[in-house]
Amino acid sequence: MGGPRLRYLILDLDDTLYPRRSGLMDLISERIGRYMVERLGFPPEQAEALRQRYYAQYGTTLRGLMEEYHIDPEDYLAYVHDVPLEDYLQPDPALDAMLARIPLTKVIFTNASEEHARRVLERLGVAHHFPIILDVRRLDYCNKPDPEAYRRILQHLRAQGPECVFVDDSPRNLRPARALGMITILVDGDATDGVDFHVPNILGIEPVILRLVQERNGDREERPRLR
Repeated sequence: MGGPRLRYLILDLDDTLYPRRSGLMDLISERIGRYMVERLGFPPEQAEALRQRYYAQYGTTLRGLMEEYHIDPEDYLAYVHDVPLEDYLQPDPALDAMLARIPLTKVIFTNASEEHARRVLERLGVAHHFPIILDVRRLDYCNKPDPEAYRRILQHLRAQGPECVFVDDSPRNLRPARALGMITILVDGDATDGVDFHVPNILGIEPVILRLVQERNGDREERPRLR
């Protein structure tokens, strides 16, 4: 596979770095519904119907509530991510070791808050691998799968799409990345149109990425010129 040097490994956070079966996102989803009922006063049935529409129309409930009800995003983010991570996630030495073997700069790209991302990374024991966290706040509340969010990611990184590998558990979040030239890897999903690779779990990305790095970067490391 030809193309420019790979520089960045961009990873989704929730249900990507840890297994979907952990149940953490189910709890966060429950808290989103509670926020709409307790904070905003929606009947439960209306809250659920709005959430489904917002997911389809805006990508996230937060974006829909901001657009249509002008809510305070910080109040929302604090409420929905107020969860006991220790009940759902454990340190993952295999993930830690795998990330250490991948010679690319690692970036988190999440529709959640930076605070939630840091707590999850610390809980998994992998925070030291991620010098860059690009959360929904850093992107001025522009979220996946809005193509503008991906353009803002590249602007922050001062990168071109083909210099990046993007990993997510959602095909619809991967397609805009691929449209910008990123190499896409679907975690915990079946082969699907619109993505380049699919793997059963996060550890499965290692052989794919190491092969891509070898093909793209080879031994072309920058070395000082001898005089």
